[in-house]
Amino acid sequence: MHIMEGYLPVGHAVGWSLASAPFLAWGIKNLTRQLREQPESRLVLGASGGFAFVLSALKIPSVTGSCSHPTGVGLGAILFGPATMSVLGFVVLLFQALLLAHGGLTTLGANTFSMAIVGSFVAYGIYRGGAAMKLPGNLSIFLAATLGDLTTYVVTSLQLALAFPDPVTGFAGSAAKFLGIFAVTQIPLAISEGLLTVLVMNLLRSHAGEQIAQLVPALKGGAR
Repeated sequence: MHIMEGYLPVGHAVGWSLASAPFLAWGIKNLTRQLREQPESRLVLGASGGFAFVLSALKIPSVTGSCSHPTGVGLGAILFGPATMSVLGFVVLLFQALLLAHGGLTTLGANTFSMAIVGSFVAYGIYRGGAAMKLPGNLSIFLAATLGDLTTYVVTSLQLALAFPDPVTGFAGSAAKFLGIFAVTQIPLAISEGLLTVLVMNLLRSHAGEQIAQLVPALKGGAR
């Protein structure tokens, strides 16, 4: 779901960068407060960023100019909230563009908006909704990571459709094509990410249970 360097028209690249900027500013403020109030959370924060970096670097070629891959943002969104995870996701995407030629600097705003921002907010909202409905903890985590991943792929498809509408059917026809092609690889990837996120969360609880409970009280005691 990383749109490659130079693929978007200039106006679209600038527009998505501007759309991402307010969320990143809010996220930096939240991240600064997090580190000031809970400096002991740095290890878990680093683990969340590392998880997103590794998963989202596992790319499978898909639509021309893009690719399919897990996102890894669900874990950090659940633990630290979507604003903070938006910043972590931006950093992940920046390093991937610079070091791995995965994504790009001109498309950084679009990739940040779809994966780091929308993916994080959806994952967090799904998790909080599951907790409010008193769903089992692991089920809420699975749904959050899975649906956060799928929503990212939907937004990327819409971004590409806006940039490259079908000559006959326009935006709607182009969106349907992008969504259909992405679905083949993205749905199984999203389910796999959901399962892996549950596993990693349980590992974090077993090794840093006190810190996890402070970040997400609903996970206290290894709630399933």
